[in-house]
Parts: sequence; C-alpha cells; structure tokens
Amino acid sequence: MDNEREYHDAMIALLQLVWGDGFMAPGGEGNVANMVQGLDVRDKSLLDIGCGIGGPAFVLAKTYGARVVSIDIDAHLVGLAKRRCKELGLEDRIEFRVVEPGPLDFPDNAFDFVVSSGAFTQIENKLDVFKECLRVLKPGGVLTSYDWMKGEGEYSKDMLYWFKIEGLTYAMETPARHEEILRDAGFIDVEIEDRSSWYRQRVADEYEKMKADLYPRSVALIGREKADHFVENWRAMKVVCEKGEMLQVYFRARKPA
Repeated sequence: MDNEREYHDAMIALLQLVWGDGFMAPGGEGNVANMVQGLDVRDKSLLDIGCGIGGPAFVLAKTYGARVVSIDIDAHLVGLAKRRCKELGLEDRIEFRVVEPGPLDFPDNAFDFVVSSGAFTQIENKLDVFKECLRVLKPGGVLTSYDWMKGEGEYSKDMLYWFKIEGLTYAMETPARHEEILRDAGFIDVEIEDRSSWYRQRVADEYEKMKADLYPRSVALIGREKADHFVENWRAMKVVCEKGEMLQVYFRARKPA
C-alpha cells in the first residue's frame, strides 16, 4: 500500500478541517482520552503506530505527559508531524520515525504501551502486526487502539462505492474477529467497545457542515471540484455508518506478565 499517494495534500487539509489540527481520524482529543482512559501513561514509553500528522502524539505528550515514539510508512506525513512538533516545543518528548512495512524495528520489551488510531484498519495481515505489538511491549504492557471495523457479512455495494470514492485501502474485520486475532497473537484481557452510535450522529453532523458551513472554506482551500468530491465522500461514509456496515470501535489488550 502506497500511503504517500493515498494521503494527498487535499485530503490531509480536508481531514484537519473536519477533525481538527493534526488529526486524521474522528474525535480529536476526546478520541485520545478514550484510548488512554484508566491508564497511567505519564513518563511511560508509548509506541504510536500509524502516527499520520501527529495529532494523537501531541496530545499524549502535552496533556498526558507520555514519552512517545511515533511511526508511519508515509514520509510526507511524518515530515509534517516533525515540523509541527518543533513548533509546539515537544521534541524532547516525541520522536517521529519513517518505517518500512513489516516487522517493527524495536527490541523486545521496549514499550509500556502501544497505541494506534485508525491505522490497523488499513493493514491486511493483522495477526503479524499484533504479534509485533506483543513482542515490543513490556510484560504486562497494554495495546490500546481506536479503529474502523466492519459489520457481519460481505461488503455491500454502498461500502464498495465508499471505498472507491474514498480512494484509500481498507482491510476491515469485525469486532469479534479482532478479538480472535488478538488472542491468537498472545494477548489476554481483551476488551472490545463498539462506539458506533457516537460516530453515527457525528458523521451526519459533519456531512451537513461539509455541505454548508465548511463548504466555502473547502472551496477556497482545495477548489470546487475537490470540495464537491469530499462532500460526496462524506455522504457515502454517512450511508455505511448509518447502515451499521462501518463501525467505530475501541479495543484494548494486555501482554501477559
């Protein structure tokens, strides 16, 4: 998967316009709060997988006091994140790295936590990546993530249409399948929380804003043709969310001590 082509500048700009500065997944700081709820991450080592342009990492470091290593396969996104990190004065708490797909380039038992927001949904071989997460976690360490998942059954025409207009690669699994894969990878205490009802309302609000309040800003930012494309993108996403075909799910699992 070539994320450098998939996440072009127009999409990056639009995602931030809708989801907030630095964020490429819904929920902003509230999403980060959900991922670390009940976890003591202050001065702990966190590996942030699929960091994008750095929004979650900035919150984890600035608000929660974590020490973060953030990785992504897209050099352009990492470059934007590094620039923003310097502007925020967080270089002493966050390290951004470009990585190659495949095994993680970190030693065993290196991190207290592994976090990810919206990245695993684009990785087909989830078993291998979860095994790698387990390997780099310290005994008793926790993997916590927000991800987009699918409902039961095959992809519908509506889902396939949204994939096409979205222009991204997705490899979604059901929440139940995620739990199976996590356990197969060696994790215990697996928790799955479907929060789709929250985003079902949120995506409807986002769509209305895309058509109205945000539309002039979108046109000014990226031009009318691209702005119209993203309005249709959000309409298609709203459809699959409302039908329960695309789910927004938090999951957490622990490495045995």
